Amino acid sequence: MSVTPNKETLLCMSLAGRPGNFGVRFHNHLYEQLGLNFYYKTFTTDDLPAAIGAIRALGIRGCGVSMPFKEACIEWVDEMEASASAIQSVNTIVNTNGHLKAYNTDYIAVAQLLESRGVPRTEFALRGSGGMAKAVACAMRDAGFTEGVIVARNENTGRALADSCGLRWQSELGVERPRLLVNVTPLGMTGAQSDELSFSEQAIEAAETVFDVVATPSDTPLIQAARRQHKRIISGDEVAAIQALEQFVLYTGVRPTPEQFERAAAFARG
Repeated sequence: MSVTPNKETLLCMSLAGRPGNFGVRFHNHLYEQLGLNFYYKTFTTDDLPAAIGAIRALGIRGCGVSMPFKEACIEWVDEMEASASAIQSVNTIVNTNGHLKAYNTDYIAVAQLLESRGVPRTEFALRGSGGMAKAVACAMRDAGFTEGVIVARNENTGRALADSCGLRWQSELGVERPRLLVNVTPLGMTGAQSDELSFSEQAIEAAETVFDVVATPSDTPLIQAARRQHKRIISGDEVAAIQALEQFVLYTGVRPTPEQFERAAAFARG
């Protein structure tokens, strides 16, 4: 059942360095299917304080937060829910009468996928040290992944993330060949770095499981290489779907059925 937009329509949005269509299609599909008077639109910005201020000033109900804004937005919200506070990374802002509360549903999505896909608690390499990398690393730590290395060229953020999760830091993977590879960088994302592999072919060949959080496209060079070598794969669109579901619930107070969720995820993948 579709709802014609009117003055009562609640706007939800996302802020991303490289906006994509997944969230737009996912949320608007569910709004239409459930007859909810909401509309979702994605934006980018070079003035983050003004963008966060607009959420409050214009009564925008919710905002998804993607790279590179997950940490930078923290100082502009009013309250941090426990998951976002513990990780110091935000991917969701909910506006209730001008009060902005921040959450992190990336953590939930990663934890669910590691469990549902039966990923062995083995040694791993996680490439990246930004806000999304924090959510992934913390979810892995709390799920029992204790032997791993953070691969990040930025020594300050890389060491800090590694130390917070009881892991090692390296600027490059080098000759190590862990059984689980996790990419949490923009490498492979639509844009200037879309053709780059986040791990070498040799590292992929030695791995058992390859996890790439890049959602656009879902079929990144890393995922393609892992599929050719018949590895267990977790792709970024799977993360995007679960975290978007949890955002949807926060924004609307409505939890879709599993069937409605699957249809929305399939529609969003287009």
